[in-house]
Amino acid sequence: MTSRSVIITAGGIGKRMGSDLPKQFLLLGTKPILMHTIELFYRFDENIEILLTLPVDWKGYWETLVEKHYFRVPHLVISGGEERFDSIKNALKRVTGEVVAVHDGVRPFTSQAVIKSCFQELEKYEVVVPAIPIKESIRQVTNDKNFSVKRDEFRLIQTPQCFRSQVLKTLYEQPYNISFTDDASLAEKMNIPVHLVPGNEENIKITTRLDMLIAETLIAKNK
Repeated sequence: MTSRSVIITAGGIGKRMGSDLPKQFLLLGTKPILMHTIELFYRFDENIEILLTLPVDWKGYWETLVEKHYFRVPHLVISGGEERFDSIKNALKRVTGEVVAVHDGVRPFTSQAVIKSCFQELEKYEVVVPAIPIKESIRQVTNDKNFSVKRDEFRLIQTPQCFRSQVLKTLYEQPYNISFTDDASLAEKMNIPVHLVPGNEENIKITTRLDMLIAETLIAKNK
């Protein structure tokens, strides 16, 4: 079987949440958001290599949480860099899997079916990304003007974004550019096609207080 790795990025500091505690450490149900996220991948594959990128100043706090919650899922903590780009680049130096997923630490509701689909499609494609349709009407804003656009031509992009390992390592040999908003954008920059698979609507990125309220509803529903 193809060996798998996942890099879980958890470098946020909670500005939009309005919290002194980085959002990945906030309690969701009985344990921190980040633990729920890590467990998603361990549930999918107990042999998956899990690499967790954390801000250097918060590594000690994470170790305290691990002991407090008796968290025993094997994972390797990697020191994060100044940008998300730098954190993933650091993690890639330790990756051993033949295929690699990159996932947001504050997306604890990715379905097992989506994870499976992303990894399976790597048998045919080099880059696989989950996405969902846009339900609302959208408009493009340019300076002081705005225009209606066809929502059917757009998708909301999620994680995990999955790659053949050597492809991802090659992508991260590029110099950092502010336009790199996710890993798929690096592939696009190098003209590598990005294959989309259906994501799941519950796969929210917990960033604001409203997101946290939604997450608390979802976790209560899943009990």
